[in-house]
Amino acid sequence: MSDYPHLLAPLDLGFTTLKNRVLMGSMHTGLEETGDWNRVAEFYATRARGDVGLMVTGGIGPNPEGSVAHGAAMMTSQKDVDNHSIVTQRVHEAGGKIAMQILHAGRYAFSPDCVAPSAIKSPISMFAPKELDAEGIEKQIADIAACALRAKQAGYDGVEVMGSEGYFLNQFLVTHTNKRTDEWGGSYENRMKLPVEVVRRVREAVGPDFILIYRLSMIDLIPNGSTFDEVVQLAKAVEAAGATIINTGIGWHEARIPTIATSVPRAAFAWVTKKLMGQVGIPIITSNRINTPQVAEDVLAEGCADMVSMARPMLADADFVAKAAAGKADQIAPCIACNQACLDHTFGGKISSCLVNPRACYETELKVEPSHSVKTIAVVGAGPAGLSAAITAAERGHKVTIFDRASEIGGQLNLAKQVAGKEEFWGLVDWYRAMVKERGVTVNLNTEVSANDLGGFDEVIIATGVVPRDPQIPGQNAGNVVSYIDILNGKVTAGKKVAVIGAGGIGFDVSEHLVHDGDSTTTNLPEWMKEWGVTDPADHRSGLAPEGPQPHAPAREVTMLQRKTTKVGKGLGKTTGWIHRASLTMKNVRMIGGVNYEKIDADGLHISFGEARETPQLIEADTIVLCAGQLSDRSLADALEAKGIPCHVIGGADVAAELDAKRAIDQGTRLAATL
Repeated sequence: MSDYPHLLAPLDLGFTTLKNRVLMGSMHTGLEETGDWNRVAEFYATRARGDVGLMVTGGIGPNPEGSVAHGAAMMTSQKDVDNHSIVTQRVHEAGGKIAMQILHAGRYAFSPDCVAPSAIKSPISMFAPKELDAEGIEKQIADIAACALRAKQAGYDGVEVMGSEGYFLNQFLVTHTNKRTDEWGGSYENRMKLPVEVVRRVREAVGPDFILIYRLSMIDLIPNGSTFDEVVQLAKAVEAAGATIINTGIGWHEARIPTIATSVPRAAFAWVTKKLMGQVGIPIITSNRINTPQVAEDVLAEGCADMVSMARPMLADADFVAKAAAGKADQIAPCIACNQACLDHTFGGKISSCLVNPRACYETELKVEPSHSVKTIAVVGAGPAGLSAAITAAERGHKVTIFDRASEIGGQLNLAKQVAGKEEFWGLVDWYRAMVKERGVTVNLNTEVSANDLGGFDEVIIATGVVPRDPQIPGQNAGNVVSYIDILNGKVTAGKKVAVIGAGGIGFDVSEHLVHDGDSTTTNLPEWMKEWGVTDPADHRSGLAPEGPQPHAPAREVTMLQRKTTKVGKGLGKTTGWIHRASLTMKNVRMIGGVNYEKIDADGLHISFGEARETPQLIEADTIVLCAGQLSDRSLADALEAKGIPCHVIGGADVAAELDAKRAIDQGTRLAATL
């Protein structure tokens, strides 16, 4: 008997059957834009070999004006059909099924040629769209239908018509973006006419035996979005027009409510999809922050959906489904919803990957293959860099020993997991623990090693991490001054008024930790919804609570400071930085930049501004927390070099700028793949 009977049950669509209830949701990886179709094919085929039931590609544009940006992938020619055929053939050879997402960006397109129902500029785009006339609307419908037919010719098993997240079809649905007074605007019947007509024409183009997924925005989370009655009305119309499956979209990209970040509770929006169950006769897929087999199984068992969409978890571990089926769930590399290597890369114009799995999207480049000669390898430091190097080297057949002075593995991850909103880091440490055991790595904890202890190994990897930088503030040795380490590991409890020196990632984490007492809202969905102002769209249009966000009162009065004159939090992640700033702003955290730290005394922290050290101020504080950066801990590496023992230095020991787990894990994995 499987541990996940609902998740692993096949889904009969009539003309075809999906092997299980797992959809790999659409992700923009940037791979299609490289023009390396072997690389694209291997990315998807790797997930097909991992037994995912159905995959959806990243968004493919139906025409230049609907493409997300100049140079983005489109399906408009026979050459495109030929290129995509390489992907579908490889996926089918691997035993998988794949659908192509047709994405018309509308006013979200990063192009001066973008089009929309009305000429209303998006707050997240620099270009105002052109309002389409009737002829222009017909062209978009025809181009989307033609795109779907080409997808079928390329060998895809289906298409997903993107109708959510605030893209083109979604823009027609709501008065927020549709101010038309013709047959495509005004009443809801008119506003939903375009998406329904698109589905009808796509079905007409591709015929009956072809998967047609419509991705429907179940909760818009923007002003003047859809009511839930309108969502149901659209779902029924889309079904009648020929959709095979309805997939769930949550929130527009411009919404100021987090929907997929790590601070969002697991399966936070499954209840929205559940409200649609029974309203239509076709399968419904639920989505967002479903990242373990058990969470997915529970969602299905509770009747929230017929199928679950997991996108980023398939970056973290291509074998997610196969491992779940084999009873090896503890060996599934977890998606921690950090966005650092996936969405941040996408919006930064880089190829996407995954913080916990640097091989994602680099399957043809970063190969981990058995070594021709077995080596003994010492890894000093059991943080993310050292652990990644160790398990990768052991996977290749090397004999690996880890040494760490701490009493548990994880390094700085053990500090991160204490922060409210970063509970997923517990699972990452647990996974490393499981993989170290699975790969047969010898672990020596509570062990301080010297250069004399390492001479007998074939290879030595130094992953000793960082030490806090000394900010050299007069009075910093007083009893009211503590390190961020002592705050996060619980050794010290801060007073009611706290000054946090340093506003990098650690400063934000420490401030988040300080304003919370007890469980975080990430583990309490009703409290999280209240904090961000989310409610049932059946009660209030778009799912926005009329009273707005209602955050808990902060546990402490916190002031965060930095020497830099740039915007506080500027260095945070592209797609999550606004969440961290908004969260702390709701908790009344003061953020002050451009300061000089003059001295610390019993009253608190004395600061001034500018080169002339003007406008002296006292930040009253019971506790001052030092988060003023880090320095690489290279003492052991230097000692080895002095003895003539070669070593590899990775992670924070190599570069201390911020605490960058993404770089550390990538370095460790890539190094071990070459030894």
